[in-house]
Amino acid sequence: MGNVSHLVTRTAAFQSSLENGLGEGLPSKDRQFVTALARGLDILRAFHAGEGMLGNQEIAHRTGLPKPTVARLTHTLTELGYLNYIRRFRKYELGASVLALGYAAISSMDVRRASRGPLEQLAHSLNASTALGGRDRHSMIYLEACRGPSVVAITHDVGTRVPMASTAMGRAYLFSLPDIDRNKHIDAIRRRWRDDWTKVKTGLERSFKEMAERGFCITWGDWLPELCGVGAPLRNSDGTAAYAINASAPIYQISRDRLEADWGPRLVKVARDIRTAMAAQPSAGQPVSAAPVRPAMAGQRPSMAAMARR
Repeated sequence: MGNVSHLVTRTAAFQSSLENGLGEGLPSKDRQFVTALARGLDILRAFHAGEGMLGNQEIAHRTGLPKPTVARLTHTLTELGYLNYIRRFRKYELGASVLALGYAAISSMDVRRASRGPLEQLAHSLNASTALGGRDRHSMIYLEACRGPSVVAITHDVGTRVPMASTAMGRAYLFSLPDIDRNKHIDAIRRRWRDDWTKVKTGLERSFKEMAERGFCITWGDWLPELCGVGAPLRNSDGTAAYAINASAPIYQISRDRLEADWGPRLVKVARDIRTAMAAQPSAGQPVSAAPVRPAMAGQRPSMAAMARR
């Protein structure tokens, strides 16, 4: 089982790196877009959890940026405290300023505070891994993660990135978006997964149908062959921000029928409980909005005609 854990973690990190394709898809005609800032942020995104230090050559390879440009950016980020330069190895590691930004972000999220209890209870009840995720470009990033008492094969934690196109969490998030935003992401996914687009499109269509009919979707080895799970959409109490939650486990631990009959409905209920909790708690420094809660999903299957034409 430990070997499964290692394989899942290593494969997830590799596929997450490919999925994020740093430097791709940046706006080229947006006059308000600051390319230098985007490149600096791409430098920071090149670092992955558990991988340690990177040199300029490695960063250039990951970002697709010229090495002289990388050298200037890493120097600037080091001066600002976002990178630390390890002179002995001539490499960089993330600095404390990055941690400060990340902590400020997750500690101020109402959705994360409201999600912790329900997701933890569900993880222990199902003996599974549960998580809350938000969008990170064309991936999902874990904002909260919980594990059941004897879960050892899944080691994803806060900060883990997973593909939007092939995970239950990502597909549930996509389904919850307005048509214009959903189609934009699907078009980007089509370009990124062009060699496997037929398979990816089939998986999206199946999951969107499940979402429309039951409020959750199932994946069974779609992303990693060892994993299965269910996903459900989640929105802020005022409906302004979209997230998704999931419950996952090794395939050998659970049957597909149980995912459909038990895990999925329970995950949908947890999403409702989280929205109720968010509506009951004041956000930082502000009163609770009196606006009605926006539904987690549209209630109708979104059209995939645009995808089929591609």
